[in-house]
Parts: sequence; C-alpha cells; structure tokens
Amino acid sequence: MSVDRADGWIPEQVRDDGRKTEGRSFLVTGRLATLGALLATAACSVAPAYVRPATPAPAAYKEAEGWQAAGTDVAPSGKWWEAFADPVLTGLEERVVAGNQDLAAAVARYDQARAVARQARADLFPEVGVSADVSRDRVSAGRPLALGSAAPYTVGTVGASLAYELDLFGRVRDSVRASRADAAASEADVAAVTLGLQAQLASIYFDMRGLDARIVLLRQTVEANARAYQLTDTRHSGGIASGIDVSRAQNLLASARAELSAVGVARQRDEHAIAVLLGEAPAGFTLAVEDRQLAPPAIPAGLPSTLLERRPDIAAAERRVAAANARIGVARSALFPSVTLGAAGGFEAARGSLLSASNGFWALGPLSAALAIFDGGRRRAGVQRARGEYDEAAASYRQTVLTAFREVEDALASQRLLAAQERDQRIAAEAAEHTRELALIRYRDGAADYLEVVTAQTAALDAERALLTVRSQQLQTATDLIRALGGGVAAG
Repeated sequence: MSVDRADGWIPEQVRDDGRKTEGRSFLVTGRLATLGALLATAACSVAPAYVRPATPAPAAYKEAEGWQAAGTDVAPSGKWWEAFADPVLTGLEERVVAGNQDLAAAVARYDQARAVARQARADLFPEVGVSADVSRDRVSAGRPLALGSAAPYTVGTVGASLAYELDLFGRVRDSVRASRADAAASEADVAAVTLGLQAQLASIYFDMRGLDARIVLLRQTVEANARAYQLTDTRHSGGIASGIDVSRAQNLLASARAELSAVGVARQRDEHAIAVLLGEAPAGFTLAVEDRQLAPPAIPAGLPSTLLERRPDIAAAERRVAAANARIGVARSALFPSVTLGAAGGFEAARGSLLSASNGFWALGPLSAALAIFDGGRRRAGVQRARGEYDEAAASYRQTVLTAFREVEDALASQRLLAAQERDQRIAAEAAEHTRELALIRYRDGAADYLEVVTAQTAALDAERALLTVRSQQLQTATDLIRALGGGVAAG
C-alpha cells in the first residue's frame, strides 16, 4: 500500500505535516492528539495505479495524404460554424445551446454527478451531531438499595457526538476519486452532446439549403416547361406539332410540379427538425427559402495523436476508465478491516446548573474494527466484478478512439472524392444545359421532333439536380469532419 494524496483532499483534523489544526472541541486536548495520530495513518489505497489504456494512433491520416482542398483553412475556434460565412446558420447555432432539451438533460445529469461526488467527499470528514433532551422521572420507594421514599426528578442533557471512519485502506478516498472521475466524464458528455447538436443543426441546415436550391431550380423548370407546353400546344393547333408532342410537354410540366411538391415536403421536415433542435414549437418557426451557394471551407485534419485530446467523447470514455479503476480499490478495501471511531460529550444534570463543569461528561470511543471472516466469496467476487467493469470501460475507450479515427478517415475520403465529383458533375451539368438549348433550337427550326427536346430537358434537370446534391453533401461532409475532429481543428 502507498499513501496517495494526489487528489488534494486532506481531512480537516490533520495538516499536510501531520499536526493538528487549530481549534478545540468538546474532547480534551490529549484525546485530540490520539485522534490526529490515528488519522495520520489513514489514506492508503489498494487500488491499482491508474494508467490510461494504450490505443493505436497512426502517424498521419491515410485519406489526407497528397490532397488539400482549395480555400481558407478553418482556424481553431469554438464557433467553427463561422467558417461557412452564413449569418443565418450562425444565429441558429447561437440559439441551440440555450433551448435544446437534450442538452438540458445532459447538464442535469452532470449536476447529479457533481452532487454524488460531493456526497462521497463528505465521508472524508467526521459526522458530528448535537442533541438535547429533558425528561421527568419518578423513582420507586421500593427500589433496591433505596434510601428514602419515592421521588420525582427532572434530568436535562445537552451533548454532541462524533463518528468517523478511519480510511486505512482507501475505501473513502477511492470512492471520491471514482465519483470525481464520473463527474468529469459527465462534464465531457455535456461537451459531446453540445458538439453533436451543433453539428446536427448544421447538417440539417445545409440539407435544407440544398433543397432550397432544388426548389428554385424546379420553379424555373416549371416555368420553362409551361412555356414549352404553350409553344407545343400552339404548334399543334397550327398543325405543325403532333398530339404526342403535346402529351410529352404536358408530362414534363406535371412531373416538374409533382417533384416541386415532394421537395417542399422534405424541406418542411428539415425546418421542423431545426425548430425542435432549438427547443421551439415548429408552428412558430419559419426560415425563408434562399438560393445561397455556399462553399465548404478547407479543414486541415492535423495529427491523429491530437484527436485524443480534442474529442469530448474520448475524454468521457477515458474518465470512466479512471472511475472503474478507483472502484477496484473500493472493492478490494472490503477485504480488510473497517475501523470506525466514535466520541461523545456534553452535560447532564438533575439539579443545579446544567452547563457547569461538574456536570460535564465525555467518552472517546468506541474504536471498533470489523472484518468478515467468511462470506462465501462475496467480497472477492466484488473485486472480480470491479475488474470486469474496468476491462469493459477500457475496451469501450479503445473502441471510442478507433471509431473516432474511422469517422475522420471517412470524412476526409468523402471530402476528397466529393470535390472531384463536384468538378465532374459541374462539367456534366454545363454540357447537358448546352444540349438542351440546342435541342430547343432544332425543334423550333423543325429539324427535330419533341422527343429530342424531352430527352435533353430530362438530362439537363437530372444533371443540375445531381450537382446540387453533391454541393449539399460537401457542406455536410465538412460539418462531419469538424465534428469528428472534436469541433476544434488544428492549424494547417
């Protein structure tokens, strides 16, 4: 066993040098010296020395090699969403922390964990109680050794008591360490929930803005198809176009209108989801449709080793390992005797002044020790259980680290490949638009039938829709990468 005072908690009765603190109690000075000597022998711990579980950390991210997106790097900042330069998003992000109920629940759990830690800390100090009572009694004249007749009398008692567990094997201090680690994990959970909500809000927002762009595109498509339908109907009335051409034009127009309604449904769902994230009723929340083309910022990933310090979920998992390690000490301390000290003192009198020195009483003790000799292996099973909980927490910590590395690699790969996809899809959309314009010219000149126009218009709409989807995915991937990196990104 080794004395461990790294947590800084020293009983109030003993200073760091082992001497008593100033002050007097109802116990005599000599008895306080005995108490101080007993306390000085406490604070040993039978918990294993804590070492953070080893995890594999590559020297660099595989998906980040040989590629860097163009643009402005995101600077390390808690307000990472400002890198997207969208004032609406910034305003929403500033509201989510204040109104979200999932975050409020996480904060409440953190408050509970802090209260549990304070409860555990209270066992480091003696429990002192005071009492006072008055009783009226009558003694019998026929009692043994009676010297007189029956007589009534009144007894008053004022006193105080003290009970203290001598923490010889560190049960109390390991409990404090475990509860403190749990509170730190809960605090990290609050940070993880906050980051997750902020990233979720940004992802939904970018999806909604992608749908806004599709709504604008479809509105333009509906207008263009309406004009084309009118033109085709006019040509059909003049005997130039066939009824099939009119039906095809009408099909294009109706299909575009139907898709516009479907996109509107998805857009409203995103808007409602944002309202709930902000802690507001969807009925009172509205965001106007905007066709704003945002460019994702370049996000340097930094070194994998720094990820262990930035991700709050990793910090929470590590603190839970530390708590499980301390609870091994709590379980092992049950194999040793528990030692408690009691003391009492006060004044008792049936006559005269109650608080006079002659009516005072005190008692130091009992100093008791208890140890179960046979319990059917219950305590050792408790130690085995505590070790199993530690192994579980350590495995969860390693899995959390591996998951974090995977999420970063996934986001980096998506960022790189989406950039190439966006470039190629933009070329395809430009070519499809050019083909559509040529097909319309050929149809007006009578060089082609309307089937060629329909084919070109459908291809152009598909290409433009795909381009908008890729751009929305780029923004969401940037959000995923920032979240995977822990919200604060390293300088490039």
